Amino acid sequence: MHRHHRETYYIVEEGRVLEGAESRVPTAAEQQLAFRFSRFGKKKGVQLSPELRAELAAAMTSAAPDPDPESRAAVPAGFTYLGQFVDHDLTLDNTRVGLGEPVPVEDLLQGRSPALDLDSLYGLGPNHQSSARFYQPDGRLKTGTTIGVPFPPDLPPANTDQKGFDLPRAGEGAGGTRADQRAALVPDARNDENLAVGQLHLAFIRFHNRVHQRLAERGLPEPAIFPAARDLVVKHYQWMLRTDFLPRIVDPEIVDRVFGRGRRYFEVPGSFPPGDRPTMPVEFSVAAYRIGHSMVREAYQWNRVFRVGGPGGAASLGLLFRFSGTAGNLSVGPDDLSDLDDPQSGDSLRLPSNWIADFRRLFDFGEAGRDDLVVPPEEFNLAKDLDTRLVDPLATLPTGTFAGRGRPAPPPVQRNLAFRNLTRAAMVELATGPQLAAQMGLAPLTPEQILRGAGSGVPLDLSARERAELVAHTPLWFYVLREAEVNRRHPGRLTGVGGNLVAEVFHRAMEGSRSSIVTQPGWRPSLPAARRGQFRMTDLLLFAFAGEAGQLNPLG
Repeated sequence: MHRHHRETYYIVEEGRVLEGAESRVPTAAEQQLAFRFSRFGKKKGVQLSPELRAELAAAMTSAAPDPDPESRAAVPAGFTYLGQFVDHDLTLDNTRVGLGEPVPVEDLLQGRSPALDLDSLYGLGPNHQSSARFYQPDGRLKTGTTIGVPFPPDLPPANTDQKGFDLPRAGEGAGGTRADQRAALVPDARNDENLAVGQLHLAFIRFHNRVHQRLAERGLPEPAIFPAARDLVVKHYQWMLRTDFLPRIVDPEIVDRVFGRGRRYFEVPGSFPPGDRPTMPVEFSVAAYRIGHSMVREAYQWNRVFRVGGPGGAASLGLLFRFSGTAGNLSVGPDDLSDLDDPQSGDSLRLPSNWIADFRRLFDFGEAGRDDLVVPPEEFNLAKDLDTRLVDPLATLPTGTFAGRGRPAPPPVQRNLAFRNLTRAAMVELATGPQLAAQMGLAPLTPEQILRGAGSGVPLDLSARERAELVAHTPLWFYVLREAEVNRRHPGRLTGVGGNLVAEVFHRAMEGSRSSIVTQPGWRPSLPAARRGQFRMTDLLLFAFAGEAGQLNPLG
């Protein structure tokens, strides 16, 4: 199975593969096929001691306060998992999908470089042997059918199968373990590691299919429909990221500067040959873009069944893992998730119908002028503030999210997501936050800001020696989260080191895509939207689900 966290990094300019705590010369195959990483930091960083990393991780995963609906940083919770979907799009190594099969050179080059081109949705396309199983014969993507369950009784949408509301799955005919049979037929299995990202992937499948249908109805020749649909989908997706997603998590002024005047720091034009493919800075992959972990809630008002006051109660984060195919088993089980380590556990191979998402609770359709799709504030989910706190369940991850099923359980600290993030940065000797601030010529955080933060950030009870160590060698991931905490102009948004690095990597990844709003600056959205010239995530969902409340919320 695919693991959520990468274990090896091919650093292009060093000509070395970082594997665990070791470094080695890449094989010839790795030099040709390996995903292209780079170092943004000019020098490697000094890392915290394992003991201080463990202490910091324990503090970061202590109890986190509920999101404040009055906060200026309030972000609809769906964007947490859109960010995860985007991460998988950026980092999918498509050369692994086609290994051992003929792969066009253009696909090979594109597949080993970061790009915002939805290859996690499309794979190598309907005409490639390894990706054909994701498609219907006409070039639309497959969807799956949920399975009706008796709970709650007398709710027909939950009690009956619902076509088109699950990811397509391998099924019993695939053989292997139960985990193999419930595997989603999508290019990136990480998009089924929790239910929220899985339902978002399904929304993008339906978005492509609606665009494909629209072009077919307009009489486009059959061979031209799929490439035209993909180009249109990718550009609207990029536009949504640039205008709707990024300004919610990064200082809008930084986003406007990067997309209006270009990059200052990362792969600046003129520093690489024209046409050279982008690389992925390990500082982004291992630290700066792991900010979404901070936005995860402990529980969600998921739909009419699983909500506070509903028959199933609120949907805990553990349940979102459970009702997925990669980390879970799509079946009811013990609260401690202990059964998920067994690849033969679970009695269901499809998503139960009572777990279909209600997108009205995850995105604010009032932004699109659809007040009929707005739920009461107490029923709506906001993301947790972007800060140095992670919710407690992330201290005990299911092993399916990182180690694969059926393996011996790791020590408890290794199941702590904060510890894993900090340790992975140490393994690749990542540059520290203060180092990058100095390299970029940005005002560094003060010792007081590093140690105390602001708002809902985590307080630290450290010895004098530990305080000095943390201030001198602040891990980049912790540093960019502290930057967001102390951001006075836009609280809870990335700024400084984190804001610039994230915005510039997004810009470069769009620039490196075959379909690109960066290389075609005159392009504008053409699909229906609430406002002419705009295209937000709510517009995408409305188009994908034909604007129908019964599609965005099938359980009613």
